[in-house]
Amino acid sequence: MNKTVISVVVPVYNEEAVIHESYSRLKVVLERLSEPYELIFVNDGSRDATPLIIRSICESDTNVRLIDFARNFGHQTAITAGMDYALGDAVIVIDADLQDPPEVIPELIAKWREGFDVVYGQRAKRKGETLFKRFTSAAFYRVLQKLTDVDIPVDTGDFRLIDRKVCDALKQVKERNRYVRGIISWLGFRQTGVEFDREKRFAGETKYPLKKMLRFAFDAITSFSYKPLKLATYVGVTVSLGGFAYLLFVLYLKLFTDSTVTGWASMMAVNLFFNGVVLMMLGIIGEYIGRIYDEAKGRPLYVVREELNFNRETRAKPAVVQKNGVKRYPLAA
Repeated sequence: MNKTVISVVVPVYNEEAVIHESYSRLKVVLERLSEPYELIFVNDGSRDATPLIIRSICESDTNVRLIDFARNFGHQTAITAGMDYALGDAVIVIDADLQDPPEVIPELIAKWREGFDVVYGQRAKRKGETLFKRFTSAAFYRVLQKLTDVDIPVDTGDFRLIDRKVCDALKQVKERNRYVRGIISWLGFRQTGVEFDREKRFAGETKYPLKKMLRFAFDAITSFSYKPLKLATYVGVTVSLGGFAYLLFVLYLKLFTDSTVTGWASMMAVNLFFNGVVLMMLGIIGEYIGRIYDEAKGRPLYVVREELNFNRETRAKPAVVQKNGVKRYPLAA
């Protein structure tokens, strides 16, 4: 009976300070599994020595592969590319910064062998993060859960294992503004979590400053919820009714009382408030239209400049079906 193959996808961007340590710890864990494996680094347009370091590792270890993007296409796209190239029966996604410990991988695989198709890492503790980061992260996951009809587990990142059939289903999802963990939840399948303590970043700086976090959060919400558009409708109706009621009040004062309408400053404040609400709603609508525009252009999701240690012929044949009906995915030479 053929052994199962494990693929590990590691998206990297400017991680020269951590690549060697990340590779060493991953290799130790994967070697202990006594299973065939491949370690796929996806270089997302790094501007430092990251791709050079990975190339040198590829030369000394044929189990390591490199997908080198032509430019920076984004973390979620890098994960998608790794899954597109992965050949394993199980595909594991983990970041290179070692905040998600590679030593948890055997626990993910154990749950997978119990019959679960998706096994996600769930953060019990978050070490080395500010109170603001922990609060905003917790709030985001819970707001997202309230806004969407998809059951997206809270306090989870992209660190997870997915079965081959989930990976193949994910390839059918072609949207560009991707929120991979949300898409995987939308696909369904049997899912469970493994709790772990998230560590401090081993070295280097976070690749998700506040601006990128906000963009990522908005991508997640607009990918899986139309409620912001409904909110625009509700707020518009409420503001219109409020404005109409105020107009009736002004007419009443004019026609039936001796009072005069004063306070142009307050009137201007009200107008500015209403205009601000209108512009905010237009901005939300514009975000959705922009996503439609991105999808309509039909450009490739990513462009690969170089790939190392991949066998094109093997990758072109996605599976070999054994007599018992089980699919096996051969490793590249």
